[in-house]
Amino acid sequence: MTMMMHGAPVSPPQDPVIPRWWRTVDRWTLFAVVTLVVFGMLMGFASTPPLAAKNGLDNYFYIGRQAIFGCMAFSLMVIVSVLSPDNARRTGIVLFLLALLGVLLLPFFGVNHGKGAVRWLSLPGLMTFHPSEFLKPGFVVVVAWLLALKDDAGKFPGTMISLGLTVSIATLLALQPDFGQAGLIIFAWGVIYFVAGASILLLFALGAGTVLAGTVAFFTSSHFSSRILAFISDTPDPYSQIQFSLKAIQAGGLFGVGLGKGEVKWVLADSHTDLVMAVAAEEYGLIFVLLLLSLFAFISIRALFVLRKEQDKFIRLAGTGLAAMFGIQAFINIGVTAKLLPAKGMTLPFISYGGSSMIAVGLGLGMLLAYTRRRSNNQLGTKV
Repeated sequence: MTMMMHGAPVSPPQDPVIPRWWRTVDRWTLFAVVTLVVFGMLMGFASTPPLAAKNGLDNYFYIGRQAIFGCMAFSLMVIVSVLSPDNARRTGIVLFLLALLGVLLLPFFGVNHGKGAVRWLSLPGLMTFHPSEFLKPGFVVVVAWLLALKDDAGKFPGTMISLGLTVSIATLLALQPDFGQAGLIIFAWGVIYFVAGASILLLFALGAGTVLAGTVAFFTSSHFSSRILAFISDTPDPYSQIQFSLKAIQAGGLFGVGLGKGEVKWVLADSHTDLVMAVAAEEYGLIFVLLLLSLFAFISIRALFVLRKEQDKFIRLAGTGLAAMFGIQAFINIGVTAKLLPAKGMTLPFISYGGSSMIAVGLGLGMLLAYTRRRSNNQLGTKV
């Protein structure tokens, strides 16, 4: 209610930012994310000692770095979640532009960390980071914005612009080569476009184009074809990383062999990143793995549940895309570990070691929390 003072209207004072944020944020999602961050620290104790030994460092060196990354990611998530939907959108657009610039610079200044892929940029005296990790949440926001503009601006060609952007970015990522991230980009566009009111013909065209691109990649890229052939082989290599991963899952049983007693982390090159779930299954067991799966599923499904009544089209599209991106990345990582999917080199959000992945996921979930906050009159779709 507006008050009058000396004949002039005066708006009532607003609550302080933090109490208002706490009252409106989706606490269930927030608590689930906190639990994941804590589990990520726990996994650092299990998975990083071999990396420290390999580099001649103290056993707890990478655990400390994981804790720093986790705190940074959580802090950024909270800061972004305080923003209004409009400011969260602007943040996503800026993040996208900076990350896209980073991806474009990879052929000239990229660092090869092995496996034949150039995916990292090195900042002199600071750190090495993975720009495509930051590209994903920004891309979701930009696509949602373009598709929302399509309705708001009449004949604005948001669909075709976003599709062209998707194809261009997926091609850039595939050339690194990073087919996993390219697939995520295509998936995210498909989800957002479907929620926006998809043309079935265009979706079929996108699916056919993806199959065609995969076929071309199979015959032209040894990196891509070797992973597909290894996945479908009737006689898998017993010394491959996936086979070691499967043995670790079997050895862990229901309750695991105990913290520090697992063996698979000493033979898996990616035990602290792409195949961290194998270490979790061996040392902590199936119950722990199912709990992790439940947390990932809860965060994604909870966001979709909250957004189902959202009236603002941009918020609905952006929130749905961010929730789907988070969930499918976890699904792919775990599917690869259990040999349900071909190897893709994708981290497990908040659990795998790595600053780029953790901070980028924190930014993405911060925007998701900003879009799912209750606004005035406890109704979604009402501006702050």
